[in-house]
Amino acid sequence: MGFWARTFITAFALWAATQLVPGIEVRGVFSLLLAALVFGLVNAVVRPVLVLLSLPFTLVTLGLFLFVVNAAMLGLTAWLLPGFRVDGFGPALFGAIVVSVMSWAATRLFAGPEAEARR
Repeated sequence: MGFWARTFITAFALWAATQLVPGIEVRGVFSLLLAALVFGLVNAVVRPVLVLLSLPFTLVTLGLFLFVVNAAMLGLTAWLLPGFRVDGFGPALFGAIVVSVMSWAATRLFAGPEAEARR
């Protein structure tokens, strides 16, 4: 799947998080698309470092600490963009779960199961 398709899927997932999770807000479509780009960049650059550094916690919690890492990535994205706001750890945690589930579902819907197998 292409870069822009993933960006639009992420934008859709972020929009869904703003609709479903109180405490997450975005100002306009441009801010939403920019948030999707920054979120993808943060997940590509910062997240692998945090996953590696938090590996002991992840192992002890049987992988549940990755939810905290995902929430931190959403919070970092909100911190970097003035048009995107997350009001604390709770909304960031639930928003990260919504974004993950919606991104997975949209990828399955648009790219099919074979794209998921290649990932």
